[in-house]
Amino acid sequence: MLHRLQKRGNRLAALLAILCCTASQVFAQMPNDAIYMAKGTACLAVSYTHSSWDKYWENTLLRENLNIGTHTTHIVMPMLAVGIVKNLNVIVAMPYMRTETSAGNLRWQKGFQDASGWLKYRFLNKSGLSLNAIVGASLPVTNYVPDFMPMSIGMQCKTATGRLLASYRHKSGVYLTASGSYILRSKIRLDRDSYQSDGKLYNTNQVAVPNAYDAAARLGYLKHGLQAEGYVEHGACDGGDNIRRNDMPFPTNNMKSTSLGFYAKFQPKNLGINARAVYVLNGSNVGKSTTYSAGILYQFRYAKDKSKQ
Repeated sequence: MLHRLQKRGNRLAALLAILCCTASQVFAQMPNDAIYMAKGTACLAVSYTHSSWDKYWENTLLRENLNIGTHTTHIVMPMLAVGIVKNLNVIVAMPYMRTETSAGNLRWQKGFQDASGWLKYRFLNKSGLSLNAIVGASLPVTNYVPDFMPMSIGMQCKTATGRLLASYRHKSGVYLTASGSYILRSKIRLDRDSYQSDGKLYNTNQVAVPNAYDAAARLGYLKHGLQAEGYVEHGACDGGDNIRRNDMPFPTNNMKSTSLGFYAKFQPKNLGINARAVYVLNGSNVGKSTTYSAGILYQFRYAKDKSKQ
């Protein structure tokens, strides 16, 4: 039993922290790549994500729970990336999520989760090498329940993220990207007067959700409208406790995961499609999940190009 780590933010998770963030978002220009929309252009993307697991790590013990069976999360994610000036993009997104299990009597949860926004700035771009600074924030948009895990659709906390990203792209189209992030997360309020965490009883309805961090490395190819990459991501909480034996997960848990993924996109002109597959290799207090995503994107110009007038 568990909830995926979310950054995204993500994310996703990881993802996940996301993962959250992070955790598994599928778009042309994302808060974790070095691709930019040109000034006066924008890209609207919508994706569907299916993530499932039937085993999870209770602390470091990989186990199953027949009262849950297979846990599945469905996500529909609209995202908009906007080119403000040459080296500055704004990205906004808001996912709609639904959770369900194949066994037991835990009630599914569904609804819009958190609205997120990102500023992506490229402060160095020379000889194929780019350095990028990315900041983001998220805010819950509905009153979903954060402590009904693993059925919860989110943590109900506000977040602020800082990320540094370095990328090198060869003229052949081959590129290598590395990034690292730190995610600040606010306290949350529960619909209860007390809770237990790390072997202690807290007589309050406020819970300090651990901050989180993530790192990723990507190797790929991008040229003539075709992009393909493989990547490895690691996300973890900065502190926290573990799921107690035969207990439910809780927002204070230290969720960790290492994932292997593949991403592909084909966008020869304005219209494009993309797909992603992610598999959690190892973790703690997270599910051993497999995630598939597919999306459609449309690029358009929202302001006239004065240089061509």
